[in-house]
Amino acid sequence: MKNITWAEHKKELLSDPDVCSDLEDCAPEHELARDIIKARLSAKLTQSDLAKKANTSQVVISRLENGRMNPSVNLLRRVAKGLGKQVSISIK
Repeated sequence: MKNITWAEHKKELLSDPDVCSDLEDCAPEHELARDIIKARLSAKLTQSDLAKKANTSQVVISRLENGRMNPSVNLLRRVAKGLGKQVSISIK
């Protein structure tokens, strides 16, 4: 098997229409995770700190930041409040 770089592998993956479609389907979850991580780090909070403020567990925050869960709007509101933010949902 030939060794290839990550850039080469990524280019190969992105040439597959099914992979591109799957990535587009996951984009909102990844964007949400990035936004939460960015806001948490900006507020200088650990996952545990945010969990306490959002009345949840550190494991839930970790899963949310890793995109491994489909959170309720209620959870998103609590997390946003813990970050001093508000939830905004739109359909485009």
